[in-house]
Amino acid sequence: MFRLLRPIAVLTAFLTLHSSFFIETKAQTPKSYTSSEILLGLKKLNVLGSVMYLAAHPDDENTRLIAYMANERLLETSYLSATRGDGGQNLIGPELREGLGVIRTQELLAARRLDGGRQFFTRANDFGFSKTSDETFRIWDKEQVLADMVWVIRQRRPDVLITRFPPDARAGHGHHQASAILAAEAFDAAGDPKRFPEQLQYVQAWQPKRLFWNTGSFFVKPGENMDGYLRLDAGGYNPLLGQSYGEIAARSRSNHRSQGFGSAAQRGEALEYFQPVKGAKATKDLFEGVDQTWNRVPGGAAVGKLIEEVIRKYDPSNPSASVAGLLKVREQLMALSNKSDKNSSDQTMYTHLDNNPRNVFWLKEKIAETNQLLQAASGLAIEATAATNSVATSEGNNVPIKVDFEVVNRSSAPITLLSIAANHQNETRLPIFQAIQPNTLQVNGAAFQKTVLSQNKKVVGNFAITDFSKEQITQPYWLRKSGTIGMYSVQEQLSVGEAQNAPPCEVYFDVQMGTEKLTFTIPVQYKHTDPVLGELYQPLAVVPPVLVNLPPARSYIFADAQPKTVPVTLRAGRAGVSGSLALALPAGWRCEPATVPFALAAKDEELTVNFQVQPLAGAAPGRAELRATATVAGQAYTRGIQKIEYPHIPTQFLFPEAVAPLVKLDLKRRGQNVAYLMGAGDEVPDALRQIGYTVTLLKPEEISAARLKEFDALVVGIRAYNTVEALKTKQPEILKYIEAGGNVVVQYVVDRGTVLPEIGPYPMTLSRDRVTVEDAPVTLTKHPLLAAPNKITEQDFKGWVQEQGLYYPSKWDPKYQTVISSSDPGEAAKESAILVTDYGKGHYIYTGLSLFRELPAGVPGAYRLITNMISYGK
Repeated sequence: MFRLLRPIAVLTAFLTLHSSFFIETKAQTPKSYTSSEILLGLKKLNVLGSVMYLAAHPDDENTRLIAYMANERLLETSYLSATRGDGGQNLIGPELREGLGVIRTQELLAARRLDGGRQFFTRANDFGFSKTSDETFRIWDKEQVLADMVWVIRQRRPDVLITRFPPDARAGHGHHQASAILAAEAFDAAGDPKRFPEQLQYVQAWQPKRLFWNTGSFFVKPGENMDGYLRLDAGGYNPLLGQSYGEIAARSRSNHRSQGFGSAAQRGEALEYFQPVKGAKATKDLFEGVDQTWNRVPGGAAVGKLIEEVIRKYDPSNPSASVAGLLKVREQLMALSNKSDKNSSDQTMYTHLDNNPRNVFWLKEKIAETNQLLQAASGLAIEATAATNSVATSEGNNVPIKVDFEVVNRSSAPITLLSIAANHQNETRLPIFQAIQPNTLQVNGAAFQKTVLSQNKKVVGNFAITDFSKEQITQPYWLRKSGTIGMYSVQEQLSVGEAQNAPPCEVYFDVQMGTEKLTFTIPVQYKHTDPVLGELYQPLAVVPPVLVNLPPARSYIFADAQPKTVPVTLRAGRAGVSGSLALALPAGWRCEPATVPFALAAKDEELTVNFQVQPLAGAAPGRAELRATATVAGQAYTRGIQKIEYPHIPTQFLFPEAVAPLVKLDLKRRGQNVAYLMGAGDEVPDALRQIGYTVTLLKPEEISAARLKEFDALVVGIRAYNTVEALKTKQPEILKYIEAGGNVVVQYVVDRGTVLPEIGPYPMTLSRDRVTVEDAPVTLTKHPLLAAPNKITEQDFKGWVQEQGLYYPSKWDPKYQTVISSSDPGEAAKESAILVTDYGKGHYIYTGLSLFRELPAGVPGAYRLITNMISYGK
């Protein structure tokens, strides 16, 4: 998003950097560019065309086509995902819902950094699998999602829209269908100024040329005539990148690690097919009739000729020789920009996105690309780093943080550093310009003054900044306010569609190259050196003065009146923070101590306070909540911090409310010792400990019939038969354990990619059958599993979250017994949510019920069900 950096009179000489072709440097290792990448960027500078791909989730996008469009056709290419994938499963860790949505957002950004696209979203929440678009629109706010799509289209002004899915049952997932329906409606609405007129204070209406459906073999019937489809070969080879688009796509798609989508590279011809949906007819090419040259900008033909000359003279062994030519290009672009500004009735040309004549969009894009090319060609390296990974909000206690910067001109191009300034972003995402603390800006050990950047001579310095407000806490912007099951709450229009927060602090380096003045905008990051991995960057986090952490994904389950320990860990966001800590409980519960004073002297110092919580005689059965609150100087703080750290994405932070389910239930159990084999990752072991089981996490290599004999039951985690390769050889040991009298409970397994053909003692065929309606009525059999030690009733299926179950077997051996049945509205009953069989002296249970979601959420019936499964046969 383009942001105002200076008052408008000066702004046209100081344009911030941003380019879809080049990798963004927000919150990650700064990108350096090869000579061939610079040449590719020069060629892209001479192409004025835009395409947008639309679908429902992370991983729905066609990464090969995006790579082709961005790097072969050199188009402004973007992917608009309706959701962030919050409702899926996680193959790499325990994060679900909001945490998973953050991971998948970053995985999409990592993918786009490889394939050259940009990434956008709507406010739709992925609430889980949906079978129809009608069901989806009952939960999503359709008009709001449509408005978001229109908003992003009006921002990015694509010539062509492409959907991944058809708008009908062939798309499978209801979200898929909905994304195609909405894309068709957005195609019309984006060009209609009467639709969503509130957006027009920032953008203009925009009518794309045409809309296509990117179909493929999984949608087309064998033998279907494809003559009515446009086609292109997206499998070409890009010599400047040294890869085919199939190879780029595989690397891009392999960033979807939380979904287990590691992909093999594809080389050679790769035909893509496109069915016309709306707009002008095209017979040969998707972009027929779209002028992609500089002729589409009045007065732009001269710019195109200048760029052609820079490309013709480009010396790959000396990219800096192109700086002079690029400065001429920029000078011409700025002249056109100034002319557009004078001709515009709106003098806030760059205050918002595009409130001007249509050519301004391309001028902004190409000025930003030119700036980036100038930095790349000159080898100008700039970074701003903090010595700490977090800074606390001020709130009456202004503690400055030191920012170190480094500037190196690695070419002979004449460059002068004119000034340095910093800003903090407020929640509207428009900068509030703030001065660096007085007398703190030091360059090469002296007070700042204009500095010539000699070739390969490092210029270093530092300054201090303060006054981070509580609105800047590094909570993802779509999680700052409570939403609904189907929608996130984002009120600020300029944030809608954005993939992530703007950096909390950016530094502006004003430089002069020739006669041109440029501003390079650099986010402040935390940089450190890992003894194994080397130099690492991560985003600077803004945190509250004190953080209040409860154990993650923990419910407190009371099957009796005995007290439980609730540990609350306080962490200092800054040095010298003190106050009091207390738990808020519902009526009928007791907590000791009632309140605890605390004092944390050093930043990041931690203190854990153990509260004893227990229900009183009058406590109502069922689910309630407890909340931890720290009070500092009269201000209440109720958020903790959750660090999300994986090697393929930048480190992320969430600030969850210090709230946990508090559940009083009637529960009996049999047996004590449970072995747990972790699969893709879940919180079930802790849930079992909550109800009194002694749980041992077994490593795959520890599994043997002799070792399992020590346990009353073995519980197998979600997707273990998809992720634990050792089960290929350990399955016979598990069967021996069952045969000798053991009890095994296997949680859901995905129907593809199992490590061995049979996961149970008798055949079953896994499928994608599921019941998505959480409160779908359940019919119970008279099976003994439902009778003891807890009598299971329909009430135990009340209050479930997201879905009832998934990946139910579609066929099973007659030796398996069914236990319950349920269905989504209008569908036949599904009977395989729980399958039980005797094997030798023992028992095997497969369940697709979503216990991995229900137990951490504190659903009472889920605890009673899993207890009966573990106790079965005892």
